[in-house]
Amino acid sequence: MLRNLCTPSLVLTRSFHCSRTLSKVRAGRYRVTLDRSRPLTYEMALNPDKIGTEKSFNSFNTGQLEDTYGLAKSRQIGAAPLSHKLFMEDLFIRKFLKGTWSEMFLSEIIVKRQHNTVRVSGLILKKIQTRKIYFLLGYTEEMLSLWLKCPVKLELQVVEDPKDVIYKYI
Repeated sequence: MLRNLCTPSLVLTRSFHCSRTLSKVRAGRYRVTLDRSRPLTYEMALNPDKIGTEKSFNSFNTGQLEDTYGLAKSRQIGAAPLSHKLFMEDLFIRKFLKGTWSEMFLSEIIVKRQHNTVRVSGLILKKIQTRKIYFLLGYTEEMLSLWLKCPVKLELQVVEDPKDVIYKYI
């Protein structure tokens, strides 16, 4: 009965088509302006494919290692993976810092997790007095430590002039 269904008229042929892609996706790259007036920071100037080699110092995350952040508990049957929790925590940290240090960050906020410690680094603009910067530093570390239930350290560098952050113009 199978032989009757597989007649040459019913067999479909498949062929391989090879052509250039018409719409190239260039995500994460900035377009060059005609007068080269667009400023880029160091993180912005590197292409996304260089993350593993030249930007690896920004991607330290030991939260996925075994027996850290309660991962042993989450490996039980039917438990959800931990990556979405870390993503939401990082998002919360960035939003809290953007709100607390209003318009003072000149670079991206980098969140590094090393075992039980969360280290946050970035470049800030010196717009206010040094005493207020120290107050905001202590306030931010204390509040994030209470909310995240782990030690949080802020590693901020103060920049006097915003033009010092510019790596190149495109």
